[in-house]
Amino acid sequence: MTAHVPVLTVEALRFLQPERGGLFVDCTVGLGGHARALLEAGATRLIGLDRDADALAIARATLARWSDRIELVHADYRSLDEVLDARGITLVDGALADLGVSSLQFDTEGRGFSFQRDEPLDMRMDRSRGETAADLLGRAGENEIADAIFTYGEERFSRRIARAIVDGRREAPIATTGRLASIVRRVIPRRGHMRIDPATRTFQALRIWVNRELEGLDAFLQRAARRLQAGARLVVIAFHSLEDRIVKHTLRALEHATDAAVKVLTKKPLVPTEEEVRRNPRARSAKLRAAERL
Repeated sequence: MTAHVPVLTVEALRFLQPERGGLFVDCTVGLGGHARALLEAGATRLIGLDRDADALAIARATLARWSDRIELVHADYRSLDEVLDARGITLVDGALADLGVSSLQFDTEGRGFSFQRDEPLDMRMDRSRGETAADLLGRAGENEIADAIFTYGEERFSRRIARAIVDGRREAPIATTGRLASIVRRVIPRRGHMRIDPATRTFQALRIWVNRELEGLDAFLQRAARRLQAGARLVVIAFHSLEDRIVKHTLRALEHATDAAVKVLTKKPLVPTEEEVRRNPRARSAKLRAAERL
């Protein structure tokens, strides 16, 4: 498995200011990279949420030396209110949400996020619930599949791909990453050198669809803003344009909110330096936005 390298850590710490101490919530703790940086920099307490139980187990090991100051919770970031309410916590001193897929999810065999290996087409971040990508492709209608691939993958050949998927499943269920990738590659016209694999956008779209990644993101950001102490900050790292657009518009709308007004601290999103991208190519599409509770 590729070593996990948290993205835009220096920039996240600069905005969150953990050296002031206090309670921070990492809404997508993943393998614990950002959480470790927050604790090392001075955060007094940390609550980490993640819907991937495998990632939480690794985060627990990563953060073992701070075990008396952290609590890791198997929960979706959209359950932030329930998690804090259950612990009698009203306000926090900073919140972070790194919305990307972790290296664990991409690289662990059997998860189905990548077409680099032929394996079961799962793609669930939380393997304890919900439909797999294979389930969705088995039951959804052609138009629904096409709409999802177009909306979430911004794939202009979405209709052609959806038709091929429906034709393909008549022969046998589309149950593996290899079979899906070959169906997609077969129907996308090749024009000289292609910078990315023709299956990339379809796989991104399916992952977003399976995990409902855009659903409720705006509501989560509003809830997170309401949970900040005055002067505390929210940092959000997005990895594709659809996600970043929601973050941008929601934070802007919150500047005029009556119950959770914030000041947006990033006129434009921060992106990784060339040096960071060289060290960690998966950082290249990351965009960080930050806001401060008024």
